[in-house]
Amino acid sequence: MDGYYVEKLSGERLLRCYEIASPRVQQYLEAEIQFVLQHLERTDSVLELGCGYGRVTSRLAKVASRVVGIDNSRESLELARRMSGSDTKCEYYEMDASALTFDDTEFDKVICVQNGICAFGVDHELLLRQALRVTKPGGSQYFSSYSEKFWKHRLLWFEAQAAAGLLGEIDYTRTGNGEIVCKDGFRTGFKTPEGFRSLCSKLNLDPEIIEVDGSSVFCEIVVPEVV
Repeated sequence: MDGYYVEKLSGERLLRCYEIASPRVQQYLEAEIQFVLQHLERTDSVLELGCGYGRVTSRLAKVASRVVGIDNSRESLELARRMSGSDTKCEYYEMDASALTFDDTEFDKVICVQNGICAFGVDHELLLRQALRVTKPGGSQYFSSYSEKFWKHRLLWFEAQAAAGLLGEIDYTRTGNGEIVCKDGFRTGFKTPEGFRSLCSKLNLDPEIIEVDGSSVFCEIVVPEVV
């Protein structure tokens, strides 16, 4: 699915998706950011996976000492750099989240919000292993997906995107049970609390699962200290 965000849903088109979001979706998006901000320290070095045009990255930079955003879309990254202006705390790189080129233990926090874990279209275990590799012992990671309670609002948002020509026509014969499918190949699911726990168990991790705002499910992972 990451190819879709490179070829069809990047830069100004991606920005437009958020501009047309309903008040309830805007509330969900803001609640995610506020949750992450509450867990940041001013000395933190933070990596955001799937940063798009920097919608979240720029907010994180108001708290953390260093914020790095990565994305596969060059067009989105160029927009992020323009929108960041003179904010030198924001760094943006074109990179695959499942093949990070950063040093081991480089970051205090790794952030992946707005269902990025499902949107990237990569192996979830490989994604998590890479995130763990670049996080300092004792550091934390925050992956989010949609709450099942949010389905109605989520579907309405994607219908609005399709109506605006940002996505293909929704295929209602294959849409349901938390998955949205469009006739042009777009597809996105979600990660349940049980799905997050199952993924983490493969790496002997014990995550904390937190529901936020009745719209997001966050998987918080504290990286074990080196013994």
